[in-house]
Formats: sequence, C-alpha cells, structure tokens
Amino acid sequence: MLAVEACVKPVVHNFPPEDTGVRLDSTNLPIVWIDVDGDSIMRDTRIGGHMTIIWNGEGKMNYADTIAHPGQRIDYDGYIAVRHRGNSTYNDSPKKPYSFRTLAMPLSQGGKKQKVSLLGMGKDNNWALLAPYADRSLIRDMLTFELARPWMEFVPHGRHCELFLDGTYYGVYVLAEVVSKGKHRLNLEKPGDEGDALTGDYLMEVDCNDDVTYTSRYYPVDTSGNPINDHRIMFQYKSPDRENLSDAQLEYINRRIDAMEAALASGQYHGFIDVTSFIDYQLMMELCHNVDAYRLSGKFYKRRDSVDPRFKMVIWDTDLAYGNVEHRQSWRTDTWMYRNNNIMLQEQEVYLVPFWWYVLNNDPAYTAQLKARWAQYRRGNMSNERIMAAIDSLATVLTTRGAVQRNSRAWPCWGKKTWAKQHYVAADYNDEISHIKQWLLNRLAWMDEQLEFEIKN
Repeated sequence: MLAVEACVKPVVHNFPPEDTGVRLDSTNLPIVWIDVDGDSIMRDTRIGGHMTIIWNGEGKMNYADTIAHPGQRIDYDGYIAVRHRGNSTYNDSPKKPYSFRTLAMPLSQGGKKQKVSLLGMGKDNNWALLAPYADRSLIRDMLTFELARPWMEFVPHGRHCELFLDGTYYGVYVLAEVVSKGKHRLNLEKPGDEGDALTGDYLMEVDCNDDVTYTSRYYPVDTSGNPINDHRIMFQYKSPDRENLSDAQLEYINRRIDAMEAALASGQYHGFIDVTSFIDYQLMMELCHNVDAYRLSGKFYKRRDSVDPRFKMVIWDTDLAYGNVEHRQSWRTDTWMYRNNNIMLQEQEVYLVPFWWYVLNNDPAYTAQLKARWAQYRRGNMSNERIMAAIDSLATVLTTRGAVQRNSRAWPCWGKKTWAKQHYVAADYNDEISHIKQWLLNRLAWMDEQLEFEIKN
C-alpha cells in the first residue's frame, strides 16, 4: 500500500466531505481504506471494491503512512461489495453511511461472500459503516449499544474508526455489526415450508414504505386510545427478505403478525410476545427518547415454535436521540415517546407508533414488570455514575488523538444546525458532551419519578 499522501486526489463523486484535504498521520482508532477506483457508490446496487483495515490493537497507534511505518497489523485486506445505506441518513445527510459485504473474490468474478472477523467482532460477511453527522457527539449509537448489552439477547457491536475513500479522508465512522441472522448475530435458522421449520426464523421491521411491506390490520391510536384511521403501520421483511420468502413462509409470517396484533388488541398477548424483551426495548427507547422509536427501524424477530414462539425486539438507530433534535418534541426529558402520536399528527408525520405500546402500558401487569426492570437497570449498569463513565470513556477515545478535530474539519458542524435541526446548538465537542450528560441526568430523574424508583444514598 502506498502512503496516503501519495494517493490523495480530488473526489468528484461519492459525496466528499466539505474539506477534502484533511490529513491523518496517526490515530488511536482503526484506519479503514476503501478503494472503488473512482466508481460511484450506489444506494440500491452494490459495486465492487477493496478494503484494508489497519488496527494494531487496543491502546496502540495506527499510522496512515504505511511506508514510513511498515509492519503494522492488517486486520483485513480484501474484496468487498459496497453500497450506501440508510433512509434520512442517506437522503438528507451530506455524510453518507455504507453497507458492505466481505468477499473471497472480486465482485466482477462472482463475488462469493466470505465471513471474516473485523476489529475483534464475530465472523460475518454483512457489515455497516455508520456515519454520525447529525449526531455531533459521534457516540449516541455506541452509547445505546453499551447500555443495552447486559439486558437484551442481541445488541450489535461497533468500533469507531477513521475512513478513507479513494484516498480522501471521510472522517469518523462506526464499523458495526448489523441486525442479521449470522451465527454471531441473531443466529436465525432458515425457515422451511412445513411443520416446525415453517414457524421460524423470521426477522421483520416496523418501518416506512421504501421497501416491500405488509400492512397491519390495526390502526395506530392517539393518546386516548382512539384509532387514527387515515394512518397505517407497515412491516418490512428483513430476513428472509421478500424475494427469498416462499409463498408458504410469506403466508405464515403475515398471519402470525396478525395473530400477535389480535392478541395485543385483546390484552391476551403473553403467548405471542416476550414481555421482558418488549420491556427492555421500551426502556432503552424511552431512556434516550428516540424520535424514531417504535415506528422506524423497529426490528423484531421470531424463532421456531419449538425454540420460542414469541416475538422479541432488537434495538437499532438512535443517532437522533438523547435530546438531539427539535422535531416531535424529542428534545424534552419529561414525556413518553410511545404516547407521541398526537404530536406527530400535528407535525404531519406519516409514520406513527403502533398501537401495541398503548395497550401494554395500560396493562397493570406490564407496567409492574416495567417498573421492576427499571429498578434492575438503575441498580446495575445504568446508575448515574456508570452512565456518565460510559460517556466519558467513549468521548475520550475520540478526543485523545485528534479524531474529533479531524472529523470536524472534514465536516464542519459546530455553532449551526445540521439537516436534523438540533434543539441544542453546541459550540464545540466538549459542549455537546456536556449537553448529553445534563440531558440524561434530567431524563433519568424524570423516569425514576414516573417508574417509582428511588435512589438510596
């Protein structure tokens, strides 16, 4: 590999940063190079490329100039198939995220997928490069992952890194696992067409209509429980995706969703949902007051009946949370997001919260378990002290060797609002981190009061 200085060139395509001349000499973060030889990276179609990752290990420096610093540890050096990912983060953000597959051979030669371990994470061939831009702290998704990890069956892992695309510095990204079926992910079985195999495994998502969807037979509800008849809830097929579902499988999972929703509507839902999983999802979404909670990227899955017949939830996508943006009043610390449909209607939002959460939170048995689980959280890794320490740990990694400063030069953002319309406009990185901390302390205090948890000195 040539030294980075020798291959820096203006990037015409592929949404370059505002400053394409940012240099990186050394960093404590892994360095990721993606080379697509000037081709345009698409949204829906993967193109071939090559990726190299330098990572010398925890606490060690990584050097961009591989000629001056030979013998560094190459974590990955091989072929990939890459495309852009995301909805608003693709359509609205100038800094674009990526989805990529690791390959055993070039895409032009067939591109056989190859499972690999990246940056210490479990082997798989399906990865994401998340592009924090609206999240100027760069840590919101990672903070959610770390707080949720002790409680949920699967929570993605991720690592901050610094990215070069065709020789140009693109800033700080998060190389992350995605919510998928792999052995080191959800470990979902491929469903069959009959018997127990037909009953699982399936990964679905409450989301928008940018993909093939199944429409709920039930309407979302307002804060009084009245149906909102001109809005519908839609489900996307994630694994298997729609084109890989047989007719029998499609019929089964659609009818199973119908049955789950009918059970929720009647209040007799225990055989259809894993209550603890739904509680964990709700507590995490409410803790960070995620504007997209419940209604977008609302991933849920079902295993075979012989393993577990109930649906479970998975967390994903919280870059607009923790008091970040002003729309849907998500910046507030004193409201429940699951009760937000009235506000969304006022703001002419198309995608609303499913009725599930209204039903559950009006069930005394559910709310009793919710309060008990919150007490467990607060006595564990979600004490004030531990949450503040987690924020400090993530922020220190990004500031120690200048990654934040380089990212801010590539993508200037301080003292102004981005496309996401921040509620609080931070002056610099330290200001943003201080804002998140204070916002969380206020949020925690309000949730403690609502869920009847008292911190004992």
